[in-house]
Amino acid sequence: MRAAALLGRPSDPIVAIATAPGRGAVGIVRASGRDLSTLIDAVCGRPLAPRTATLLPFLGADGAPLDRGLAIHFPAPASYTGEDVLELQAHGGPVLLQLLLARCLQALQATQPNARLADPGEFTQRAFVNGKLDLAQAEAVADLIDASTEAAARSAARSLDGAFSREVHALAERIVELRTLVEATLDFPEEEIDFLEKAKARERLDAIAAALDAALGRARLGALLREGLRVVLAGQPNVGKSSLLNALAGAELAIVTPIPGTTRDRVAETIQIEGVPVHVTDTAGLRSDEQAHDEVERIGIGRSWQAIEGADVVIFLHDLTRLDEPAYREGDAAIRPRLPAGVPVLEVFNKADAGDAGALPAGSLTLSARTGVGLDTLRAALLREAGWQPGAEGLMIARARHVDALQRACTHLAEAQAHAARRDAALDLLAEELRSSHEALQEITGEFGTEDLLGQIFGRFCIGK
Repeated sequence: MRAAALLGRPSDPIVAIATAPGRGAVGIVRASGRDLSTLIDAVCGRPLAPRTATLLPFLGADGAPLDRGLAIHFPAPASYTGEDVLELQAHGGPVLLQLLLARCLQALQATQPNARLADPGEFTQRAFVNGKLDLAQAEAVADLIDASTEAAARSAARSLDGAFSREVHALAERIVELRTLVEATLDFPEEEIDFLEKAKARERLDAIAAALDAALGRARLGALLREGLRVVLAGQPNVGKSSLLNALAGAELAIVTPIPGTTRDRVAETIQIEGVPVHVTDTAGLRSDEQAHDEVERIGIGRSWQAIEGADVVIFLHDLTRLDEPAYREGDAAIRPRLPAGVPVLEVFNKADAGDAGALPAGSLTLSARTGVGLDTLRAALLREAGWQPGAEGLMIARARHVDALQRACTHLAEAQAHAARRDAALDLLAEELRSSHEALQEITGEFGTEDLLGQIFGRFCIGK
């Protein structure tokens, strides 16, 4: 949904089921609007004390109870959205929650005909619009819900608490201070102040650039915690790709047999390595169409190459017990040039428990998927390829757009440094680069951006959040 559609109806009262679909002990129906007094009277039958859980029956249109549960009223502006918010905590049956949702919508529309069901992410979007959260914090709400590892959840919680936003704001303020000095010098050239020397602009600019570069490095690690690392196992049939997937996952996910070509389609599993989500994909063994047994295997091989193209890291797996076979060596030689340029490739030799490692290419790894020997070395190598710093603490969750904005801010500051280094520094160009760097940082927190961006962000939230 486009942001214009979402932002164009900010005063509509909204209601939604805030808990996940399915049966549960508790289900929550949430409403938000400028005035929910009529809804509270209709469904609860009496006023509610602010921010106090009250046990009472939830009334249908005929006055008969639909259920009995807890009602909590958060009057504006001290609420999640900044508007009046009502939360009804009922029993978690899907039919019951739908009845309660319909009853709330009916009660709202009796006095506010524009009341409607909430769009995905609209509660959090209203929190952003009403200044309860900035954009980075709003994104952290979804990231906390979607976190696939403990480290990702803790990092998302720090971002939701505002740690990432505070760091961005601090950098932006330093740039604004420097930009103010530059533009003041442009406005009063008759003062003949040697701005760059007396204001120590170069030193300040270098310090800001260093701090921004450090923030970019942490953001990349935070993005890795959120997005994870896409690893694809590639190689000829029967080299042990499925065995390696099972060994990394600690479970029998893929069928393993001595028959070449057992894996016909992609098999994926997400594992954790030092808190980093690693999405491992096992693929069909690679060989030419002429060597494939049937059309099904040819389709599987095509999907294998598709997965390899989208990988962050490729594990090119070899069989130590077959290195002396000319046909096997030819197969490996045919695969290697087809691996995508720019994607890191780990050369890994499997079956170390049965074969002789001998002389292998520099930087290659040996392991045994059957016994587990060498798996820890492989895990460490994957983290190195991802740029992960072992023991990294205090990270904030970040997204690809945050990394992109920080990268652009760094680029503009580098241009500003280049202008400042010249003896005849062009202060107007320096000021422009500082402005562009500042705007890039503001995109992170939502102070500078487009409605389309907001629509993309909030449209991916679940309904009721």
